[in-house]
Amino acid sequence: MDIKSKIRVIEDFPKAGISFKDITTLLLDGAAYREAVLTCIDQLKDVEYDVIIGPEARGFLLGAPMSVITQKGFIPVRKPGKLPAETIQHEYVLEYGTDILEIHRDAIKPGAKVLVVDDLLATGGTAKAVCELVEKLGGVVAGLAFLIELDFLDGRKVLEKYDVFSVVSYES
Repeated sequence: MDIKSKIRVIEDFPKAGISFKDITTLLLDGAAYREAVLTCIDQLKDVEYDVIIGPEARGFLLGAPMSVITQKGFIPVRKPGKLPAETIQHEYVLEYGTDILEIHRDAIKPGAKVLVVDDLLATGGTAKAVCELVEKLGGVVAGLAFLIELDFLDGRKVLEKYDVFSVVSYES
């Protein structure tokens, strides 16, 4: 199945000059969604990991089903104030400002091998922030898996010390 053909591209969203990769069309097609999840898992067959972590919200859409299929736990990473137990935070720089992500303080055991999963690799800022949360808790980043990679934004450079996998890539 051609997974890329199931992703809708919307020009000039959310602002002029942006070519938005919309996965809602892929999610709507159950067979395509399943294939995307299974393809991510297949790409990682040689990666050893104990648990999957995904940032809200779209990281949940791939990470959670991957977790169910592989029978590995899933750890949500959220915006501040969304997790009920004690958390740690990490502030990171965006193109225009900063953002903060949180994780439960007890989510990762020291030495645990953690697979970071998200829908899209663009500049790498969010993924790097998730990796830094993993490492703050004593975990080891086993790799990063993305459904989509925007090659032209060079997100891999920000993540160069990690193994990065992606299913679909866009040159522009």
